[in-house]
Amino acid sequence: MNPAVVDEHEIDQIYDILKTEAEGGGYFLNPDIDFTKNLVRGLLKNDHRYGYRACPCRLASGKKEEDLDIICPCIYRDPDLNEFGACYCTLYVSETVFHGKNLTGPVPERRPPRSERVKKGATHTYSIAGLNSLPLPVWRCTVCGYLCAREQPPEICPVCKAKKERFERFI
Repeated sequence: MNPAVVDEHEIDQIYDILKTEAEGGGYFLNPDIDFTKNLVRGLLKNDHRYGYRACPCRLASGKKEEDLDIICPCIYRDPDLNEFGACYCTLYVSETVFHGKNLTGPVPERRPPRSERVKKGATHTYSIAGLNSLPLPVWRCTVCGYLCAREQPPEICPVCKAKKERFERFI
């Protein structure tokens, strides 16, 4: 399939899925439907091109392990929403922006330069006295912060729907 060509029906389907998932998780998509569907088009182009939905407003490397932080929903979404009322690409907006009570302005890029990003396989293991003796490891979703104690992380985060590779070992 040509990555430059995205079927309009597919855009509508993915838009509906994203909207349902966002609302189910307490999030809001940008209320400008045409703008939002253009962002969905970009997500789908990246999905067709790379095999994953990298943020359409960032330059993806084409290597999934290097781009885990910018696979939608990216790990910067929540801090951006809290601080600026929208994520970097403005696919997600705060409730006040969604209802027209606030406007969004420019959202600065939070993603560190490539030279500073954590490479695949490097995880953040947090140690608090006594917790290293837990019977199971604790996994943290890098997108929403969900924690679970089990042998392996879940296939899909029950909160934000991020896939297994978006989890890191927490404890």
